[in-house]
Amino acid sequence: MHLVKQQSDADSLWDSEFIRQHDVAGPRYTSYPTALQFHEEFTEQDYLSAVGRSNASRMPLSLYIHLPFCASLCYYCACNKVITQNEEKKRRYLDALIKEIRIKSRNFEQGRPVYQMHWGGGTPTYFNDAELTELWFEIGRHFHLVDSERGEYSIEIDPRTIDADKLGLLKGLGFNRISLGIQDFNEKVQEAINRVQSYEQIEELMLAARNYQYRSVNFDLIYGLPYQTVESVRETIDKVVHLSPDRISLFNYAHLPERFKSQGLLPEEALPPAEEKLQILCAASNQLSAAGYVYIGMDHFAKPSDELAQAQANGTLHRNFQGYTTYKDADLVGLGVSSISLINNVYCQNTKSITEYQACMDDEVVPVTAGVVLSTDDEIRRAVIMSLLCQNWLVPTQIEEQFNINFSSHFSSEINQLNLYVEEGLLARSGNNYHVTPKGRLVVRKICMIFDTYLPQHMKSGRRFSRVL
Repeated sequence: MHLVKQQSDADSLWDSEFIRQHDVAGPRYTSYPTALQFHEEFTEQDYLSAVGRSNASRMPLSLYIHLPFCASLCYYCACNKVITQNEEKKRRYLDALIKEIRIKSRNFEQGRPVYQMHWGGGTPTYFNDAELTELWFEIGRHFHLVDSERGEYSIEIDPRTIDADKLGLLKGLGFNRISLGIQDFNEKVQEAINRVQSYEQIEELMLAARNYQYRSVNFDLIYGLPYQTVESVRETIDKVVHLSPDRISLFNYAHLPERFKSQGLLPEEALPPAEEKLQILCAASNQLSAAGYVYIGMDHFAKPSDELAQAQANGTLHRNFQGYTTYKDADLVGLGVSSISLINNVYCQNTKSITEYQACMDDEVVPVTAGVVLSTDDEIRRAVIMSLLCQNWLVPTQIEEQFNINFSSHFSSEINQLNLYVEEGLLARSGNNYHVTPKGRLVVRKICMIFDTYLPQHMKSGRRFSRVL
């Protein structure tokens, strides 16, 4: 009943006037503190100390594997990637990655179960069948992957690099979730972003995914791309709904050609103006809601039957650098160039340079070059932010019991701001507890920002963030 009510409320949520009023820029809170707080004074000993505390906790593990190579350039992309047709470059990177897997696995006590693993990129499926098989088995040799019935094993897929047979190989290895990079079905938009793939290709892959009984299929979509209109995106969403993925990510395209050179190749004059972009978001989101998808938060929608929607309903939803996840209590181990780990009370990141990464592996040195050790206050604020982002509620007594603090004293100024959001209808208050309203869920990042003690200094420094909608 909860999900049905949630969905009916969502049907009328998305209106341009509300979004215009609340669409500020702010962090995405895949972590707290955000990666902006990572510093190069972080040492290998900081990392190893965190691993020791992690081993003492005996928490399960989650793995993220970064495979940065792509065969061709998508002009909108802001990922850490390498465009190459050079097989030797891929092979050298894979050898370095396997060496990192071996080195880092020695730090963690054997037998700690891995319940979640995600391969991202770049384009993981740019690697051939033998390379993907080799990598999976190297991970399985050094980490304790639970069986695919209990674990969540996902991979990002460029549909242009895969067919039904390769999808069968991935399922045979153990992947049970896939994420397809769709972006848009309109041919003119696809040509403008240099990513042409037909509806028929995707339809064939969806049929194969269902035949292979993948547990969940996600579509990545982007709004704000060149030549998109309300009508063209409506046609794309119609096709998406017909294909019936379990989850949908509807991302906002941020045009920053000064930071990402490839974006300068897009026809800037064809980008939808701000008002039309707003209308596209409203129309697409209402269309997905009307089709029965639950708005999880931020960019994510899911069918009510999907584990993501169920986890949010029962209070077990979590968020990390891969977005929303159903596994809350696990230490995240990042493997590969630029990957980020969350181990005990430490965030740390591998070097962003492939050359430096490979040199570290040649010397068998842990490639961590930046990170941050969380203070107690950081951990308290992270718990508050994640509760708002994932569960859409804030229960101060839970925070008090977890951290042995007085919530009212610790957050006296923040409570005043929370009550202002109650007056605006973004939050509902019951006693001392706060619940994010359906309207508030659209701008929950804005609500979380009041607990971010680092945000003022970033705003002063001129740091640019994505829009909250």
